[in-house]
Amino acid sequence: MEEIVRELFRANDHHVTARGDDLGTLQEKQQPEVLTVSCGDSRVLQDGMWDDRPPGHIFTHSNIGNRVRQRTESGTVVAGDVLYPLVHTGTETVLVVGHTGCGAVTAAYQSLTDGFTDRPGIEHCVRLLEDDLAEAVDSLPGDIAEENAVNRLVEYNVDRQIEHLCDSADVPEAVTAVGVVYDFHDVYSDKRGGAHLVNVDGQRGESALAAQYPELAERIRRLWVY
Repeated sequence: MEEIVRELFRANDHHVTARGDDLGTLQEKQQPEVLTVSCGDSRVLQDGMWDDRPPGHIFTHSNIGNRVRQRTESGTVVAGDVLYPLVHTGTETVLVVGHTGCGAVTAAYQSLTDGFTDRPGIEHCVRLLEDDLAEAVDSLPGDIAEENAVNRLVEYNVDRQIEHLCDSADVPEAVTAVGVVYDFHDVYSDKRGGAHLVNVDGQRGESALAAQYPELAERIRRLWVY
């Protein structure tokens, strides 16, 4: 344990050397181009998957299941962690990043099919996912393997989070909501670690997405077809 701490601080020395000058230009304010809402899974590198862009470009938020909502006394709303950059830093693009083999989606799927118990904080997060996935689970083929079910639900979950953003009056109209699945299980292609475009502002049609982003045609593929 002590060696891990030492190694982290040695790594921070490299960070200081590599990024200190970049940070000097950001001391007064931030205006990130993109907000990413990603699963907190350690295998999903929010900055790394975009080639380690310099500080100031990406406002990152992560949680289990890449959720955009939270429950409050007044009801379920888009989470403040998500809203902040959209409302206060001028960020107009939000990427919801799901990933293949998601443990949170797996837990929600198992809960909806077999039941689930865990510590209250974890249960709270899984229940939020259940709200979004229940209808989809009911429509899955009865003989589908769990692995395949989960990967379809990962995509469906991204769709639902995009829907919440597009439907919320709290999200500025100028914001574009983009849905992505990060693939390190070779589900979408053999480009391990590739990000695949599955949704833009609720548009899920492969041909329509390819027409909008022709240069990304090889990265546009859906498992869940409505």
